[in-house]
Amino acid sequence: MTSVADAGTPGPTTERILPTRARRILPLCAAVLFGLAVHRLWLAEGDPRPYFEMRGHTMGTTWSVKLADTDLLDGERNLLLREIEAELEHVNALMSTWREDSELSRFNASTSLEPFAVSKQTLEVFEIAQTVSRDSGGAFDVTVGPLVAAWGFGATDRVPEPPSEEERAAIEGRVGFEKLVVDSEAGALRKEHPNLSCDLSAIAKGHGVDRVAQLLDREGHRGYLVEIGGELRARGTRRDGRVWRVGVERPDTLSRASQQVIELRDVSLATSGDYRDFYEVDGQRISHTIDPRAGRPIDHRLASVSVLHEEAVWADALATTLNVLGPHKGFRWAEERNLAALLLVREGDGEFHEMATAAWKAVGATPTESAAEARP
Repeated sequence: MTSVADAGTPGPTTERILPTRARRILPLCAAVLFGLAVHRLWLAEGDPRPYFEMRGHTMGTTWSVKLADTDLLDGERNLLLREIEAELEHVNALMSTWREDSELSRFNASTSLEPFAVSKQTLEVFEIAQTVSRDSGGAFDVTVGPLVAAWGFGATDRVPEPPSEEERAAIEGRVGFEKLVVDSEAGALRKEHPNLSCDLSAIAKGHGVDRVAQLLDREGHRGYLVEIGGELRARGTRRDGRVWRVGVERPDTLSRASQQVIELRDVSLATSGDYRDFYEVDGQRISHTIDPRAGRPIDHRLASVSVLHEEAVWADALATTLNVLGPHKGFRWAEERNLAALLLVREGDGEFHEMATAAWKAVGATPTESAAEARP
């Protein structure tokens, strides 16, 4: 997800929503909460085994696979678990910014302007990222990481406060998707600024979901729900024949409740929002979502965006894009592209106004009262 950071120069009173120590483990904590609460599963009464579940950790968050094939032998389950973990480990080895030896980290560390050869898998993710960047006019941008850190978010020890105008201007000189060249024929990336760096956190989880789903498809599984950090992909039905049902979380910082219930069959769902990671400066909310075009945190009233797409990698990138574009421009952009999107906009009374595209309404989403209806 594209992130933003603090706003505070010496002088104004800065109120942080999270204590300093907590910010260092924020990515993991937020992702765990997101995975547990944003998308909850509804189970049918009377069927104790509509699926079996495997869980683990990856990409600084949690993953889970719910499989309709409940009659697998223990040995088969253990083998499948190892295969899933190996697939996710491979994604990390290519795209992690936390691992110095990852393919992405080695590209970021290089200051050369010559082509940098990367794997086909990494290249495909960059191709999607650049496609969304061009189509959105830069609202989605994998080079925005330095601005995220400058505002005090992400993997940084910086005290959350806004950067000075001089600092921001200097950073913006090495940020911009147009400074990154993806050469598909040569299988390489190339920088047009020596200090350009990339962060795939707004798209890599969706890619990981797709890779696990493709593994399950190859193994012959026809009913499953894959989730990484809240991004989901479903295929078929549960063992009892019921469609996978998940809840889209109401973007409320004080409570856990579901805004809508969605039935997923052969589709992916991703959600992007600013309601878990933010701080305040003199009463002004500073969102973690950065608008790469402005070099600043978003300041509109859009609280969260959910997108349905055949592939999770696209849903992941598109949800972030709409979150940056905001409620009105984002809604028009989604409608023009026939995207299935649900935008939840803050109202002055603490309520949320739903803006659902025609494609989203065609899915048949239904409102629900509370996340308490979700039975894990």
